[in-house]
Amino acid sequence: MSAQSRLGRRLIQLYVGLALYGASSALLVEAGLGLEPWNVLHQGLAELTGPTIGMVSIIVGAAVLLLWIPLRQRPGLGTVSNVFVIGVVMDGTLAVVPEAHTLAVRVPLLVAGIVLNGVATGLYIAARFGPGPRDGLMTGLHRRTGRSVRLMRTAVEIAVVVTGFLLGGTIGVGTVLYAVSIGPLAQFFLRVFDVPSASGGSTVVAGGQPRGAILRR
Repeated sequence: MSAQSRLGRRLIQLYVGLALYGASSALLVEAGLGLEPWNVLHQGLAELTGPTIGMVSIIVGAAVLLLWIPLRQRPGLGTVSNVFVIGVVMDGTLAVVPEAHTLAVRVPLLVAGIVLNGVATGLYIAARFGPGPRDGLMTGLHRRTGRSVRLMRTAVEIAVVVTGFLLGGTIGVGTVLYAVSIGPLAQFFLRVFDVPSASGGSTVVAGGQPRGAILRR
């Protein structure tokens, strides 16, 4: 594969992945059975302040990106695109997907949202245009504190979930199911969508990121 073809494929993967991530997050919102950690916070803030959950996602993403400055993290095209594309697509999807009122509809929406989220994660991370702002925050804290990525991710996401829940965000079986399944799903789809490097090596893990970090936005 030529360098130009690789770049084209990577760009397509990046933006398709981010769009699918926004759509998958919207499906989890519609299911109403529990959200992924950061969207618990986004939903809680949206309930409190009035903007849409997608708009809150953009604002929080931009604020988190500012925290990269003291952590000396360097954003990439994927980092900046992540802030805007996911929130816009989430709001657009919520505007067109009918409300789900029965478990017979909500449970399939939940499962579809989680699986689609795994697909989206594999697509945009394998594109290697930089981690999402929230992931970069955690890896930056890892480098600055010397603590493990797993500890930083756990600490930050617990704080995010608790704060979001207190503000009115939705926690439920979907939150737990997402937590236990997104890692294996992301790893599987990272391999599926891997873009071989010019030397023929693998790009499964985004450059410069600890292998233990599952980059989810």
